[in-house]
Amino acid sequence: MKRLMTSAAALGLLASGAWAADDVTLQLKWVTQAQFAGYFVALDKGYYDEEGLNVTIKPGGPDIAPEQVIAGGGADVIVDWMAAALAARERGLPLVNIAQPFKHGGLELTCLKETGIASPADFPGHTLGVWFFGNEYPFYAWMAKLGIPTEGGDAGVTVLKQAFNVDPLLQKQADCISVMTYNEYGQVLDAGITPDQLVTFNYLQEGVGVMEDGLYVLEDSLKDEAFKAKMVKFVRASMKGWKYAEEHTDEAAQIVIDNDASGAQTLEHQQYMMSEVAKLTAGSNGALDPADYDETVATLLAAVSPENPAITKAPEGAYTLEITDAALK
Repeated sequence: MKRLMTSAAALGLLASGAWAADDVTLQLKWVTQAQFAGYFVALDKGYYDEEGLNVTIKPGGPDIAPEQVIAGGGADVIVDWMAAALAARERGLPLVNIAQPFKHGGLELTCLKETGIASPADFPGHTLGVWFFGNEYPFYAWMAKLGIPTEGGDAGVTVLKQAFNVDPLLQKQADCISVMTYNEYGQVLDAGITPDQLVTFNYLQEGVGVMEDGLYVLEDSLKDEAFKAKMVKFVRASMKGWKYAEEHTDEAAQIVIDNDASGAQTLEHQQYMMSEVAKLTAGSNGALDPADYDETVATLLAAVSPENPAITKAPEGAYTLEITDAALK
């Protein structure tokens, strides 16, 4: 009798919606691609469902700023680079890092060897392609570290505001361009340029430690215990998706293709991308390493200038380990 009453009560609760899944909207930093495979895998494999979450993944694009989306209430959580998130925080949008799936950085500057560039000491007098919209901060931090002016001239570099493609290198409008290990570098190779025709510099290897894809929410949201509980479930399921994607790169690439409504991606490129992205998430359980955070802040503060307005002072409360501490139990 007790069992029957319990079942009836459960059915009643279910019918009333008391057990309805919690909605979560995730805004990506860029278009649907393997850079975000872990979230699509978690969705496809039912990891979010297992946590009682109804997750909507919104792709980004050249006209979509994740910071603006979450500020306007269009997302609960966003994928962002730490420099952009810290810059937004200093400007009044209190973003907080709750997880850091990417342990390593994929940002690079690749140059045509024929330009005579063999090391960063050769940059002066050349034109370098740089992404903006929050992606320029690591570049200016690097130039400040090197002591190279960014206003052109023989002693400095000329900055070309690069679109999110590799055309400036192919058309020789720039001697070097910004690339990600998992995307644009492959596009350069696909265009027929061979690795031995390039000289490539990885930002992290050059001592410019700026963390890339992390998960960010608004500080006020974390005052809500129900929201925090929801984020614990979201991070746990997302990291399960990321670890699966690392181990099954080709399958993860296909899942990304299946979720790409634009139809703009090819399976071959997504397989390449996923194999490279897996190197960046390797070693991460989702928890931000405070040492990585400190390195990012130090890098940005070392380059405070009109050209690099990321942050002018050390942030306070810009990350929390509370969510990952609970998710990883």
